[in-house]
Amino acid sequence: MKNGIIVIGVFIGILLIGAGTVIGGYNTLVSLDQAVRSQWGQVENTYQRRADLIPNLVETVKGVAGFEKSTYIAVAQARASVGRVALPAGGSVTSDQGNLAKFAQAQEGLSSALSRLLVVSENYPDLKANQNFLDLQAQLEGTENRITVERMRYNEAAQAFNTTRNSFPTVVVAGFFGSRFNEKAYFQSQAGAQTAPHVKF
Repeated sequence: MKNGIIVIGVFIGILLIGAGTVIGGYNTLVSLDQAVRSQWGQVENTYQRRADLIPNLVETVKGVAGFEKSTYIAVAQARASVGRVALPAGGSVTSDQGNLAKFAQAQEGLSSALSRLLVVSENYPDLKANQNFLDLQAQLEGTENRITVERMRYNEAAQAFNTTRNSFPTVVVAGFFGSRFNEKAYFQSQAGAQTAPHVKF
């Protein structure tokens, strides 16, 4: 009788420890997943800030006589192509490297078009003296820096999630919930990013 009570007590203790591990692992994954989603929102926010500045920049550039039309058209087209990238809603963007790569590639295309516009603008003294253009240029440069920082912070949040998710026993807990706790994708540099661009003014 006494041995039976001990066995039942040990069994209940094991069940409680197991339940505690599952609950603790689940809550940790939820917390880290929310941190990734929050940081992803910040990434989108900074990209949106840049997109909102572009129409004003294009209008300012259009006002300068003789400015290469093809350059600001390229910027407008790149901005429009960013809006056409069809990505699934919710956290599935951050859990799929292919979706994240599509998003990043469209944004890189816009960055490249903006860089060309700013380089070409050096040839136009009227534009370089235009205070509105200078203000917009400064805001864009600040936004580009923010984008870099927010992407870095996103990668740090994704790393924290992935490290915890793949650690034992949390990896077992994550497996119970199917795709709910898939690994998070990382922003990666574009091909050729290790080579410094050659800019001629």
